[in-house]
Amino acid sequence: MSEAPFQTPSSTPLKPTLSSFFKNFYAISDNPLAHTAYADQFTPSATLIMASKTAHGREEILTLRKSMWEKVASRKHTIEKIFPIEENADEVMLYGRVEYVMKEDEREVCVEWAGRAVVEEGGDGVIRLRFYQVYMDTAAQK
Repeated sequence: MSEAPFQTPSSTPLKPTLSSFFKNFYAISDNPLAHTAYADQFTPSATLIMASKTAHGREEILTLRKSMWEKVASRKHTIEKIFPIEENADEVMLYGRVEYVMKEDEREVCVEWAGRAVVEEGGDGVIRLRFYQVYMDTAAQK
């Protein structure tokens, strides 16, 4: 993921811990070998909606994560903007782009995406996603 800082609205501050959480989350997301680490970013009962696919709970999220890499050789997310729902909220909207290289023909594809994320801090002090939904045009990958 790009090291360039993303934009946040000046009128609605982002929780400081969420900036580092999302930078780390997308770095894990872009690692083709980090399936378990990706699933660990979610609470045990989390919901993940990736375009038209839905997963509930860690095992389904792990299965969905693995399927997201079946046709993709590499990918790189860039977060452009994060919008907290309210000051220091645990719910944010995200906007960015993702660059893919496809396995079949090494074709490069860049897709804009938006997301809605709800996080929670566990008793261990670790932030995890409780809900994450990504809106994107999946036709570009085909």
